[in-house]
Amino acid sequence: MDIDELKRVLQSGDDYIDLSSEDIGDDESKIIAEALKVNQTLKMLHLYSNSIGDEGAQALADALKVNQTLEWLHLWNNSIGDEGAQALADALKVNKTLERLYLDNNSIGAEGAQALAEALKVNKTLERIDLWNNSIGNEGAKALADALKVNNTLERIDLWNNSIGNEGAKALAESLKVNQTLEWLDLSRNSIGDEGAKALANALTVNQTLERLTLWDNSIGDFKFSDDRVFC
Repeated sequence: MDIDELKRVLQSGDDYIDLSSEDIGDDESKIIAEALKVNQTLKMLHLYSNSIGDEGAQALADALKVNQTLEWLHLWNNSIGDEGAQALADALKVNKTLERLYLDNNSIGAEGAQALAEALKVNKTLERIDLWNNSIGNEGAKALADALKVNNTLERIDLWNNSIGNEGAKALAESLKVNQTLEWLDLSRNSIGDEGAKALANALTVNQTLERLTLWDNSIGDFKFSDDRVFC
């Protein structure tokens, strides 16, 4: 999409704009960000499957600090790393409208996850965050677990394929014992074994709000869940 066409779309006044798979990079993201700073109608923006990196994410994050209408932002399948995630996290600390943030299939590691976790401790609007197929590891999972102990708005978090392992699973299990809002947690393909599975099962005997825990394609051996909320 050329620049003139991009500007035309952004000035349309629509509440939904789909710019997925449009070869949008950091420069185009800056144009979008400037439009978002003054836009008063857009609620859902799709920017997935583009070439947005940390610089573009930082520009969009700056826009989120002032935008007062956007509710859904799709940024999955881009090239956003820890710096971009940290910028978005800073925006989440002050943004008061965003409900869903999709960051799947990017390049976010533990530092980015830790920054997002700090934001989740104070954010009061986000209901869903997707981080599948990143590299947050045990440390990132532990940080998110700490956030879940105090966050009271998040309903769904997707951490599929993030190298979380047993230690991360055990940390998340402890958070489930106190969290009262999360309804959906996906921990599929994370090398979680019996040790992590047992911790999660124990947490579910206390937790009454989680509706689905997905654990497909892990390393769980002989241990069997008796809770029908678990899918593995």
